[in-house]
Amino acid sequence: MAFCILRQLARTPIATKERIAILAPAAMKVMWKGSSFSTSTTVQCSNKKSNIFDQARAYSENAKKTARNYVSDSDTDSDSDVEKRKAKTAYTSKFWRQKMRTLHGIFDINNDGVISFDDFKLLAQNFGDLGHLSKEEMEEFLTVLRITWETNFGEVDPYNLVSVEQYLAEMYHAMTDKDLRKKVHKFLPFLFQAVDKDHSGEISISEFKLFFKCLGLTERDAEVSFAAIDKNGDGMLSIKEFVKLGRDFFLTENPKRISRHFWGPLVSDH
Repeated sequence: MAFCILRQLARTPIATKERIAILAPAAMKVMWKGSSFSTSTTVQCSNKKSNIFDQARAYSENAKKTARNYVSDSDTDSDSDVEKRKAKTAYTSKFWRQKMRTLHGIFDINNDGVISFDDFKLLAQNFGDLGHLSKEEMEEFLTVLRITWETNFGEVDPYNLVSVEQYLAEMYHAMTDKDLRKKVHKFLPFLFQAVDKDHSGEISISEFKLFFKCLGLTERDAEVSFAAIDKNGDGMLSIKEFVKLGRDFFLTENPKRISRHFWGPLVSDH
């Protein structure tokens, strides 16, 4: 009888080797009653659909549903594993490390090879000397820089010196910590306000050159960078564009993003 059922199944449009393999045990199961095979006329070999065939087909649909659920669950787990692997390798790319080394060189205002809070104060002074920040804004700027230092590098101490490798490690920690990552760009609006001479909320190429001058970079560097990041070509950068580009410099690992030009030419890759 089992042979008859399977032969009937094999003639149907839904027949495949896999389905027949799945249905073989089902066919035997539904025909077995107690210790003997059923002799019901519904299992005779014929062209008509049998009750057993209906049960076997239902079993097949059940099996397919279970298989689909398994595949779906497996895909979800796989995606989760991929995300975990991505998280482990985030902010370790050669390009991102090159950008962070560039920033270390920019913040090392006195060029002694390490960053100290004194460098941060010199940076603030460079922008403050332009005379475009009010006294209150300057005080707030210094407060933000102090908080940034203490959050990322520890206490303000003349002996707390941050080498290139330590800077890379601390910035990696900041980027992989959700709360710290949100704060990494907090000082950027003050840099913008310091060079926005007319307080228009936009800076021109000449004001961008002031920005680079305070960072110890050349006018030519400013021209090249501004041409790259002025995406709409209107010759102006709004504070929103400025902060977004500066923030993106920290966050992205895509070397094709225009934010790579925000802080001037990158240091040599090594």
